[in-house]
Amino acid sequence: MLDKIIPARTDPDTRMPVYYLSHGGGPWPFMEGPFRAMFTQLERSLQDIPRQLPAPPRALLVISGHWEEAQFTVSTAPQPGMIYDYAGFPESMYQIHYPAPGSPELAAQVAALLEKSGWPVGIDPVRGFDHGTYSLLKPLYPDARIPVVQLSLRSPLDPAEHINVGRALTPLRDQGVLILGSGQSFHTMHIRGTQARQVSETFDAWLRHSVQAEPDARAAALIEWEFAPNARIAHPHADHLMPLHVAVGAAGNDLASCVFSDYIADLATSAYRFGKHLEDSTFDTLSLHERHLHRH
Repeated sequence: MLDKIIPARTDPDTRMPVYYLSHGGGPWPFMEGPFRAMFTQLERSLQDIPRQLPAPPRALLVISGHWEEAQFTVSTAPQPGMIYDYAGFPESMYQIHYPAPGSPELAAQVAALLEKSGWPVGIDPVRGFDHGTYSLLKPLYPDARIPVVQLSLRSPLDPAEHINVGRALTPLRDQGVLILGSGQSFHTMHIRGTQARQVSETFDAWLRHSVQAEPDARAAALIEWEFAPNARIAHPHADHLMPLHVAVGAAGNDLASCVFSDYIADLATSAYRFGKHLEDSTFDTLSLHERHLHRH
């Protein structure tokens, strides 16, 4: 088990934060040109995350919006392959690699923590990395040396259930494990221009207000997320939102800071960190509209 290898940390100053991150579109970090340029601000925010940590992580646990099963399932492959879960990209994008090792030890501990909390857990010994994992990790840790384990979502994507699963994972934070919820805060690709900005800004404002509320109010709001303004426009299917719920559960009583806020393809998009407050987080003090005006 991981806790036999990695001493547990009990100091809040050394406890790993938790993140809910927007992972962008397809294999963007592996590309060049205009498509990648859409994600310039996102890339910079991801590259800054290692600076925000109390120590280099011993392992990464990724909950991706691109993996959904009938029961929570953990990846156990010691050398995960690649899943090219996108279409319409150049042929070279179906030959890319992110060669990080897996961690059967961490996978076993994730399964044990969930089972202890009453959740049946599936094991997937062949699951590779989907783009919700490697599109985050390529900018974060380009050398691909840190072990990575993936945990699936569970159909039918019940929000309270995913918060509770996150709570079961909280002890990993004291063992050097960085928990990353990987989704997209606004996940509709069929609107553009002024309409997209107006609709997404409204949902994004609700999301920021809810995520940055006190822990009990935060959980209550996210359980009822379908009543948010433009909720089902933002998330026709909740797969890219549920990693946030897992992150919120793992955060416990830690408050949230906004670590990314920008427009991607006209859609207001954000990302959040749960843990000791970042004193230099400008995203917490400026609205998306204010930052956009300041930049341009």
